[in-house]
Formats: sequence, structure tokens, C-alpha cells
Amino acid sequence: MNTEPATENSVTLDACGLYCPEPVMLLHKKFREIDAGTIVIVLATDPSTSRDIPKFCLFLGHELLEKDIDGGIYRYRIRKNAS
Repeated sequence: MNTEPATENSVTLDACGLYCPEPVMLLHKKFREIDAGTIVIVLATDPSTSRDIPKFCLFLGHELLEKDIDGGIYRYRIRKNAS
């Protein structure tokens, strides 16, 4: 798994240990706090995020750049849309 550090254009949201619906609720809150174009790196342990986070992106028009799993950690890279 790529564990790149957050840069000025990205932020990391650690939702490890949280269960549905908390990871998506935190993600939604984070997206209200950041500028368009910012990349959010989400780390989670709840398998339901593999369903919920792509649906979140599709529904709200954000770009899911990457998703993977390594050692029970789900990792998502999402770019916030302009709206």
C-alpha cells in the first residue's frame, strides 16, 4: 500500500476502527471543510467502506482516484469536485 504523506494539496482522514456510517459521515464533514481540488486520503478498517465510499463519490460527483486494501486497511484517494 502506498502510504504517501499528506501534502498541501491533500489531507488524510483516519477512520480506522470506526463502523458504518461513521467513516462516510466524517468524510462528508471533511469535504465541507476543504477546497475544491483537494485530495482526501481515507484510511478505514470497515469493509462496508468498499461499498459506501464509491457510492458517496458517485452521488456527490467527487472523483475516486484510487482504492486498495492492504493488511485489513482500506485506502481511498478522492478529489473534491468544484461544486
